[in-house]
Amino acid sequence: MIIQSKKLLSTWVSKGLMLLVLGLSVAGCATNPVSGKRDFVLMSESQEVVIGKKSHQQILKQYGVYDNPQLAAYINRLGQKLAAKSHRSHLRFTFTLLDSPEVNAFALPGGYIYITRGILSYLNSEEELAGVLGHEIGHVTARHGVKQQSAAQVGGVVNIIAAIATGSKDVAQATNYVGSALISGYGRNHELEADRLGAEYLAKADYAPEHMLQVIGVLKDQEEFSKQRARDKGKTPSSYHGVFSTHPDNDSRLQEVVRAAKKYENPLAVQTDREEFMKFANGMVYGHSESQGIIRDNKFYHSDLNLKAQFPASWQLKNLPDKLLAISPDQSQLIQFLPGDKNATNPEAFLKKNFAQLQQGQRIEGNAFAGVTPLDTPWGKRPGRVAAISLNNSMYVLMAVGKQQVPSESFFDTLLSIDPLSKKDRKLAKSKRIKVVRARAGDTYAKLAKYATLEKYEVEQLRLLNADYPNGEPTAGELIKIVE
Repeated sequence: MIIQSKKLLSTWVSKGLMLLVLGLSVAGCATNPVSGKRDFVLMSESQEVVIGKKSHQQILKQYGVYDNPQLAAYINRLGQKLAAKSHRSHLRFTFTLLDSPEVNAFALPGGYIYITRGILSYLNSEEELAGVLGHEIGHVTARHGVKQQSAAQVGGVVNIIAAIATGSKDVAQATNYVGSALISGYGRNHELEADRLGAEYLAKADYAPEHMLQVIGVLKDQEEFSKQRARDKGKTPSSYHGVFSTHPDNDSRLQEVVRAAKKYENPLAVQTDREEFMKFANGMVYGHSESQGIIRDNKFYHSDLNLKAQFPASWQLKNLPDKLLAISPDQSQLIQFLPGDKNATNPEAFLKKNFAQLQQGQRIEGNAFAGVTPLDTPWGKRPGRVAAISLNNSMYVLMAVGKQQVPSESFFDTLLSIDPLSKKDRKLAKSKRIKVVRARAGDTYAKLAKYATLEKYEVEQLRLLNADYPNGEPTAGELIKIVE
């Protein structure tokens, strides 16, 4: 729970829009660095770099950087090696490891590449990591983000910028402007071009281009796992925009573009040491980190803030960098829990200062104050409940809105559950971490799952971590990842 400052967002959107409008007057047709053909774009390369640089700071605030200097340096060395082989090697590429559990990688215009520790957890070789980075470099070199922006209306672009800044549920859609989320993507043609370019850069950097297929296989497995969970919950599976309509082993177009890169392949290239790569995975945080807060069975624990909260059991929880969201099963109600002003000490005064139309105010168990006020919701302006609670010398805000009615029971149950952590709670607030071990004869993921600190789908998650999804088993002597 770390972004939504309205003032910051407004400033950022305004600056972004100003840059885009300026681009209308000085940019038009430009030569594409990859194809050599003329593209209609509304942004010069210098403006692209400026927007990327400004947006980079917002991304860092939104996600945070994963604190592992050695791993970050390794990713940067590998990224720079690939970027030097790209069609825009003159750009100053920046590679950042984000502290996010999302299985994702994306790029900003101008050469800013991001990879999350979430996707890194599921990679099992330097070649696969190179495939992820090469794919994102491909989106930058082909200027996919710039071309897509140029095809959009200015109003639509502003909405996309706002979505990125607020960390909304449509982050995948928003990254269509600022780059590509590998699992959400642009569209079939742009994704295939990025795969082709990524494979080409792999080959030129002395990696086998077929490793691009392995990377897509990792993401396809994630998609299949998400479908399995959706079916178990009776929900509609995510489509991932149809990019992964079939497994890469059966995707003739994907195989064709990857094979095209073999002409750049160095026959003397040597495969990297997998054991060396696995050292970086050992000890890496798996899932949410302590700094973001931990969710267990719809209970939220945050060790740094020394607090816990419980949300309705059947609701979906989404832990964003700036707030925690709880969404009812029918998506008709929403609860938000977010930090307030650290300098505030009086809940009643805080609410009345920040919500001018507050009504029905009431004190709740001494350290909280609640009321009803009009709120902007996905369904338009609606009356919603809002409360401020003073805890550990800090102020927190709980907000609840509904499509048809003002939430009551779920709101007050959650409000009353907010408390400091107990000694037992502190153990639950600790992050899970990956441990690299050597598989022994007779080991199965079912056996290993008994010792893993995973709550659901233990076997499936271990298989995903080790590229053995859906039915594979470890081989005696090989290094595998478990969770503890």
